[in-house]
Amino acid sequence: MNTHKPYWDLTIPPIGTSKTPYSVDLEITGRCNLSCAYCFYADSMIQKKDLPFEKWKIILYELGSLAVQRVILSGGEVFTRKDIFDIIDSVIENRMRYSILSNGTLITEETIQQLLIGKRRIRLDYIQISIDGSHAGIHDLSRPPQSFDRAIHALRLIVQHGLPATVRVTLNRHNIDDLENIARLLICDIGLPGFSTNEAEPMGTARCHGDNILLSPDQRKKAMKILRELNEQYGNVISAQAGPLAMADMVDEIDQHRREGKTGIPGRGTLCSCGGVFSKMAILHDGTMVPCNMLPTLVMGVAGMHPIKEAWLHSPAINALRYRREIPLSSLPTCSDCAYTGYCAGGCPALVMAIKNKLNAIDPYTCYRYIIGEAEYHDLM
Repeated sequence: MNTHKPYWDLTIPPIGTSKTPYSVDLEITGRCNLSCAYCFYADSMIQKKDLPFEKWKIILYELGSLAVQRVILSGGEVFTRKDIFDIIDSVIENRMRYSILSNGTLITEETIQQLLIGKRRIRLDYIQISIDGSHAGIHDLSRPPQSFDRAIHALRLIVQHGLPATVRVTLNRHNIDDLENIARLLICDIGLPGFSTNEAEPMGTARCHGDNILLSPDQRKKAMKILRELNEQYGNVISAQAGPLAMADMVDEIDQHRREGKTGIPGRGTLCSCGGVFSKMAILHDGTMVPCNMLPTLVMGVAGMHPIKEAWLHSPAINALRYRREIPLSSLPTCSDCAYTGYCAGGCPALVMAIKNKLNAIDPYTCYRYIIGEAEYHDLM
């Protein structure tokens, strides 16, 4: 375990940090044709203005000169931009690959034909569509009416034309009893090789819809059980980096180590759950550089005004997250008397920030003691 240090020079990155990011999330627009009940990006949409294509072209040139390998284009809804294909072509001109995150409702046959042209198809890693139910009656409870039919139509078009497709299912109070049907639709009917899941979090619009959209503790445990069973049924093709399935995988891993008499898991025991800041960063739709698009208040600078490489290496905003993994869980008041600190990683820093308004703390929902019923939520706040 790393030794807790009371102070780091946050203008100097930890040893081993790459000289440039491997990938960058680009929130190319704050505009969206939908207004979903759990949009984490809603606050940034209101406060910031979209950069014009000419500015994005300069930023993409700079990313290419830094040998960034991949970008993920999202928003807002990327297809609200009339110049989306100009942006994609600029990504390609600067020798990068790209992925697209979309709600699917604006994707048409014409959109697909544009994506099939030349290197647009060759450099495309995937298009991710958000699907939150097996039918409109479920999906549209957390999205505007008629969203489901348009999203499914888009997904079928993508698959039909051989473009790489993936789906993200965001678990919420409306769809946990529909998970079996969602899996059947996506895997058996549409023919996807798998899909990913996460969970609606208390940020953005979800703060206003909490009791109607966020999972209760009992619902989260129910979702963990259902997703375990579905993954066994379908051969582990459902994935997650956060949310109930990720929690279920974490609990299974810790339980296995405990059965083997181990007191911890190598690389755990500190606030180390987020490793993304060592390989990626984000640029918001007004050019603001941040460590992660879910942490819009941790400003690293403004792309086009401040050098991206300088921000990547020397911004205190991102280095605070990198050095966070040096903090032992045992040094935190909530965890000082816990026998399981050697197994844990503290949870997503963006969610910690949303819940506690600070970084150096744990996410109570991902606490092993809380999940197995040995600690109360209020004791971990």
